[in-house]
Amino acid sequence: MQSDAIALLSEMISIESFSRDEKNLADFLERYLEERGYTVSRSANNIWLMSPGFEPSRPTILLNSHIDTVKPVSAWTRNPFEPAVENGKLYGLGSNDAGASVVSLLHAFFYLSAHPQSYNLIFAATAEEEVSGKNGIESLLNELPAIDFAIVGEPTEMHAAVAEKGLMVLDCVAYGKAGHAARNEGENAIYKALADVAWFQNHQFEKVSDLLGPVKMSVTQINAGNQHNVVPDKCSFVVDIRSNELYSNVDLLVEIQKNVSCEVTARSTRLSSSATPLQHAVVTSALKLNRQLYGSPTLSDQALMPFASMKMGPGLSARSHTADEFISLNEIEEAIELYIKLLDKLEL
Repeated sequence: MQSDAIALLSEMISIESFSRDEKNLADFLERYLEERGYTVSRSANNIWLMSPGFEPSRPTILLNSHIDTVKPVSAWTRNPFEPAVENGKLYGLGSNDAGASVVSLLHAFFYLSAHPQSYNLIFAATAEEEVSGKNGIESLLNELPAIDFAIVGEPTEMHAAVAEKGLMVLDCVAYGKAGHAARNEGENAIYKALADVAWFQNHQFEKVSDLLGPVKMSVTQINAGNQHNVVPDKCSFVVDIRSNELYSNVDLLVEIQKNVSCEVTARSTRLSSSATPLQHAVVTSALKLNRQLYGSPTLSDQALMPFASMKMGPGLSARSHTADEFISLNEIEEAIELYIKLLDKLEL
């Protein structure tokens, strides 16, 4: 299975699959699976397989990872679309994030669905993860049967992220009154904004997660004024908020709007934090395999799943989106083996 998975990943690397432009890779994977006798379902650039003898009365586990990539950064020293194996490493864009997860989960699906299990399996390779797009896993969930648990393939060194921070981005605007800077005129919108910026910097939400820590708020962009001698009548700034599972994004938005004077608009509240009960059977199985449990500060498609899930995959998160991205071949071998051990004969 390792050699087949590596060969498949090499072919995937050679096909450009930027977010919202995954059609060619989805076409390739659809053909690849059909040629091997599988019945493939497809919606837009998302494809999925259901285990033979799917029985709605049984619980269902989703194996999911994404086929889209970011665009290569300028520091690449090799062709990002030309897979190359050197010193036990496979180089190429998307090898680590998250092609290795896709092929490892797929080959685990092949094995598990060929052996009797007490649950159903669905494998889904989905689009638009890197941009949190609405035509990826979010749209696909409307077409799938009810899911009881999901394993989301992302580079975690095959440890188990049982919680993940959510994301909410706020556009904030403070309004003043224009005036000549040389005279005592106008109301400076920057000064009005500063009080709210300080609140975002210093406020601590009361509930702190054991796995994810406190809610984190960061002012990341600010803009005001158009010339040096005019008191600005508008100051806008952006706040990046990473929520924990103890607050919904809506709860946080309501609390923020009560405490600041500027106009606050959330770009979206849909990217929620998640946490899975530590007594869940899949989590227990991960512990038996000596997998570390942790809370992840980075976002994935877990944020769009309204059911229990765990982020777990081969590779290292620090390699993602970097020049000369790679995955070690033994990481793929380990991933397939661990996925199978994690789920084979599991009772939910």
